[in-house]
Amino acid sequence: RARGAGGAGRCGLGGRCGRRALLACAAWTAGWVLAAALLLRAHPGVPSERCTDEKSRRILAALCQDYRGGTLGGDLCEDLCEAGQLRYRRCLYYERGKKVLQADWRGRPVVLKSKEEAFSSFPPLGLLDGQPEAGGQDLPEAELLVLAAGEARSALGLEPAEGGLGRLGLARRGPRRRGQLASLWALLQQEEFVLLSLLRGRSPHAPPVLGSCGHFYAVEHLAAGSPGHRALFPLGPDGGRRGQARAVSGVALSFLDMVRHFDHDFAHRLHLCDVKPENFAIRSDFTVVAIDVDMAFFEPKMREILEQNCTRDEDCNFFDCFSKCDLRAHRCGAQRANSNLQVVCDKIFRHWFSSPRGTSVVSGPLRGQLRAAVQECAAPGAQGAPRVLGRLRSLLQAALWELRDSEEPRPGGEEPSAQGSSP
Repeated sequence: RARGAGGAGRCGLGGRCGRRALLACAAWTAGWVLAAALLLRAHPGVPSERCTDEKSRRILAALCQDYRGGTLGGDLCEDLCEAGQLRYRRCLYYERGKKVLQADWRGRPVVLKSKEEAFSSFPPLGLLDGQPEAGGQDLPEAELLVLAAGEARSALGLEPAEGGLGRLGLARRGPRRRGQLASLWALLQQEEFVLLSLLRGRSPHAPPVLGSCGHFYAVEHLAAGSPGHRALFPLGPDGGRRGQARAVSGVALSFLDMVRHFDHDFAHRLHLCDVKPENFAIRSDFTVVAIDVDMAFFEPKMREILEQNCTRDEDCNFFDCFSKCDLRAHRCGAQRANSNLQVVCDKIFRHWFSSPRGTSVVSGPLRGQLRAAVQECAAPGAQGAPRVLGRLRSLLQAALWELRDSEEPRPGGEEPSAQGSSP
């Protein structure tokens, strides 16, 4: 009490301590508001809304009504609302406001996404206030680019690359420009749309945005992985144990390519904080595609998310992205302590290569080396990522060569059944 009274005496002049305490409290609160918002967006423990065809059709009907009224626009609206070239097929999932629907676009399966159900849920573009229904023609492109860059910076934590926003179509003019700008503004509030738009044409491991209508954007439909699949992903025709083992080795090599690509091929490292089969898909050539990047962050945003208050290391875990708690400062380090490679090894590769029966068609010595390399890679605090990645790549390539060299015709042209075995 004596120390408290003395402190009050020293702080009494002008209430400086009170203001400092208020500022400290505000800083603490702001940090946790960011973390809480991200947790609420993606925490698996929060129940999801029931996904129904009836509600999905109502959502798209409301979208088209707004399009016909000039409230919104987009290059897919005509096909969706008038021409019948973009047809709803089924509801994939609803999750904390996010709506994900499957559709056919001119015979091509696509996925329609928005993080909110209604267009009115997004803050309006202030520049359009007072503009007539057919207005927006004279809004200066430079001012629009500044605003768009600000939204992209907020979503990504960094300045978009020069020319990167030009592909969003800010310069387009026409009778529906007001609705198109309002729609683009709603899309810029969605981190995944911004990230995929800026990665378009720059990454084989991210699906390109194909178009949009209002606040919904379309990407190609790819069959996602699932823990229910024996090999985690649908890998095409069985092809026997050797065929499955070849497919798994090819997919594993593509995962390694993706990790290296996200670590080194952009101005900032791209961190994957939610690694699970459901968030990836496999193309027919075994290329891995990250189909859900709501929890992917470039380095500046990652540091902002991790650098929070803490009392122990566990407070610094943001899904699959970990940091360390400085117990003297009670702050999480801004530097991520684990890596994309470590998480992929732990949550994907262990399923394939850690079981003694895994890759059973590969020779014993090579199987043992693969198992040991995956265990080393997946271990918490694993060091020497480039060396481990290189070793895994060499072993997987050796497995592919061994499988190809050992192929011989069998009586009846069939390989032994793969049922009950891991690839």
